[in-house]
Order: sequence, then structure tokens, then C-alpha cells
Amino acid sequence: MVERESFLIDTMDTPLGKAILIADRAGALRLYRWEDPEQTWREDFHRRYGSAKLVSQRDRFGHVTALERYYNGAITALETIPVALAGTPFQEKVWQALRAIAGGSTVSYGALAKRIGTPNAVRAVGLANGRNPVGVVVPCHRVIGSDGSLTGYGGGLARKRWLLEHEARHCAFRLEVSP
Repeated sequence: MVERESFLIDTMDTPLGKAILIADRAGALRLYRWEDPEQTWREDFHRRYGSAKLVSQRDRFGHVTALERYYNGAITALETIPVALAGTPFQEKVWQALRAIAGGSTVSYGALAKRIGTPNAVRAVGLANGRNPVGVVVPCHRVIGSDGSLTGYGGGLARKRWLLEHEARHCAFRLEVSP
């Protein structure tokens, strides 16, 4: 009998509600989602990893500790969390570019498309951004509309606003990227 792949699951309280963290056995974060009554994080996990088993484990790799540091103002603590992103090559390129956006700064979807060498793929960048499995850690909340407006965020616009304001308060500088 073949044993099912297993992942470690943890939860944490944040200023924005309870979050779910799922990591692989090597310690790479695979999923970070807000807990919701509909359990959509579960659907997302099973769509990505099938019938893999979830094993409860408290902060084995220090991800909760790093995220607590982030929520307490150490914005660069996110950079210490390893991630394993499984998507299309284009999605992975977008997600890698998201990790390069400095805390306290924002970038438009168009500017992000240019950064990855696909200036005409603004909508595709938006779709990849929306499919990011590791929100906050892969900071899709730092992407805004070309007019500077806050646009879609899986955790809701109120959370996106809070995250951006939190980062702006705790960063020594705020770099604005032109749309």
C-alpha cells in the first residue's frame, strides 16, 4: 500500500483573523490562507495536493514565529520563510516577482507585467496574482491598480488596506513605483 503524502498544518491568530499555514515536510510553506466558515482553504489545498494527509504540528519550522514578527512590525521577517510554489511557469514567474517587491512599497499590475518581461500580459499577471497560494508571505497585497486604487485581494480589501498601512508604518521608507 502506498502511503499518502503528508503536510504539516498549523494555525495562528493575527490582527486580521485566524490564519491557516500548511508546510511540506522539508519546511517550505505551501499554503497561507485566512480561515473562513466555508473552508475554501481546504478546497484549494485538495485541488493542489489531492488526498494528501494534513498533520497538526505547532510551529515546527518557525513560520508562525516569523509571521508574528511581521505582524509586530518586523516586515522583512517574511523573507525568512521558505516557500514551495506549484503553478504554471508563468504563475511561478509572477510569484517570484511578488517576493521581490519591498515591504512598504506597491507596484501596479502593469509595472509587474513589465518587470517580468511580458508588458502586454497585465490580465494574466492579475490572474496569477489571484491564484497565489501563499498570500502575505508572497505579498500579492502589494499590487495595486494603475491609478493607485486597491483592487482585488482574496482576503478582502479591508485586509489588503490594513497590510499596506501596517507595512508603511513599519518601513523606514516607502518606495512608490510608477504605474
